[in-house]
Amino acid sequence: MYIKAFLFCGAVCAISQYVLEKTKWTPGHMNTLLVVIGCVLSGFGLYDKLITMFGAGAVVPITNFGHLLVTGASEGYKINGIIGLFQGVLKNASAGISFAILCAFINTLFFKVKD
Repeated sequence: MYIKAFLFCGAVCAISQYVLEKTKWTPGHMNTLLVVIGCVLSGFGLYDKLITMFGAGAVVPITNFGHLLVTGASEGYKINGIIGLFQGVLKNASAGISFAILCAFINTLFFKVKD
């Protein structure tokens, strides 16, 4: 299982790096593309199968953020209708986002931005 997870996550990273080197895209473009790919795969029900096959290798890349957005929105829609789309969209990803904001804040306390 560890080898499959490593190979899948490594393949996502390697393909992303290849695209960055061969195009004029920025890392922001690549991140956006990967999130959209995760949304599309989740929308068609394929991302859950990737998680089953590759475990943490499919949960770690940024594509999982797209999967979390879609699953949260669909769960919210099932519970509260159209309003639930907006209420549930960040439900599954809120802990990760909160942790990232906290880490960014702590880093600003210790490091200064260079021009």
